[in-house]
Amino acid sequence: MKRTKPADSPGLFDQGRLSPDFSLEQTARARGLWPVAGTDEAGRGPLAGPVVAAAVILDPDHIPEGLNDSKKLSAARREVLFEAILASATVAIASSSAAHIDRSDIRKASLDAMRRAVQSLAVPVAHVLCDGRDIPPDLSCSAEAVIKGDARSLSIAAASIVAKVTRDGMMAKADTVFPAYGFAAHAGYGTKIHLSAIGAEGACALHRMSFKPLRDQQE
Repeated sequence: MKRTKPADSPGLFDQGRLSPDFSLEQTARARGLWPVAGTDEAGRGPLAGPVVAAAVILDPDHIPEGLNDSKKLSAARREVLFEAILASATVAIASSSAAHIDRSDIRKASLDAMRRAVQSLAVPVAHVLCDGRDIPPDLSCSAEAVIKGDARSLSIAAASIVAKVTRDGMMAKADTVFPAYGFAAHAGYGTKIHLSAIGAEGACALHRMSFKPLRDQQE
């Protein structure tokens, strides 16, 4: 299994023009590596909830228009593209729970979710484009780390949208089980409202006890 070092990020003055395309996928295909999947995660930073990863194999002839880094899209636009991706691409999703994150760490839990998403794809892949600097361990194919990948690769951008929409939906459902924390509004991030709720209610089963300030409360 071949591993590739992170693709260099653009220079300082190029970042404003950064937009995803299909060139990395086409380069892999020219090397005989096909199909290619993009993988990304959502939810590394929150104080509560899982980290969710998605893996996506785009159909080169049916790529939804408007794919981009999920953070650059409105919630409404993400929802539209989410449905378009599911209708046209091969998709798999995996998550690592707060308990899993606490047992290892957020980096390992994120990479493990990415690995399981790739392995769950209905079509075996020959190459994986991974957002960031790290490649999930134990993949059965070649892989490439792509810095700012969700803004450079359409496959990674699609995975970022699927992961984000899926996680936001999970946190909205969590809000109905733990209504005191406002998970539907902030998705578990450390907002003032969330921190105030933790102070008043304590932690719930979805909180990452290895994260500050939750860790500090245990000491």
